[in-house]
Amino acid sequence: MHNVPALMGGSNRCTLQVHPEDATRLGLADGGLARVKGEGGELEVPVEVTDAVRTGVVSLPHGWGHARPGVRLSVAGAHPGVNVNQLFDGSRLDPLSGTAVLNGHPVRVSPSIRH
Repeated sequence: MHNVPALMGGSNRCTLQVHPEDATRLGLADGGLARVKGEGGELEVPVEVTDAVRTGVVSLPHGWGHARPGVRLSVAGAHPGVNVNQLFDGSRLDPLSGTAVLNGHPVRVSPSIRH
């Protein structure tokens, strides 16, 4: 669906959602860039300050990214965003199913040095 022009309208949906209290504490500004570090890597992503998430929690919805080499999605590639999977090293597994844990990963968030 990311490669259908009619579905790609509107604003950037790949933003790091941060509670206002956390944004103030961390020195993040709405629309600014944040650096997010996880066990497997780090990303720079635009910040969206919102009370739709709880304090102490960040959310990166629509963090699929389409900028990797070999991706043949011309529309999606023009608006790639970031790939949230780059934050994870694959070591967290659900003990019952043996599948990768997709939510609830610890990350460190700071202002981007690029602002």
